[in-house]
Amino acid sequence: MAATASIVFVVQGLLDVPIEGSIGLFVLGMALHLFATTSMGIFLGTGARSMPQMGLLMLGIRLPLQMLSGGQTPRERMPERVRNLMLAAPTTHFVAFAQAILYRGAGFGIVWPQFLALIGIGSVFFVLALARFRRTIGSVA
Repeated sequence: MAATASIVFVVQGLLDVPIEGSIGLFVLGMALHLFATTSMGIFLGTGARSMPQMGLLMLGIRLPLQMLSGGQTPRERMPERVRNLMLAAPTTHFVAFAQAILYRGAGFGIVWPQFLALIGIGSVFFVLALARFRRTIGSVA
């Protein structure tokens, strides 16, 4: 909601920067990205024994994900192994579809592979987190 309000009121309204694509499609992609990253966080949380351990775990994972996603460093300049590995990260797909929608006006026909990848990544992490959580609960009881 805040990102949508920022795009509409700040970027388009206050700064008068044109947005080429559909804001609704971008919001749908944001929701899929939120699902994928939340699933990843829940999965990591099921492995951490404490909040400080979870914080340290997130530092070691979140920073490389952000830096290698293509938002700060062009993916074309990365080694091929890193580019292929980063296809498993939801942030890479978010950057790709966000740039396509907001800058180039791409429609669903262009960004559906990124949407599908986010659904797949989120589903895998969600299922793994659920299985790990159930195993943890079963060993406590």
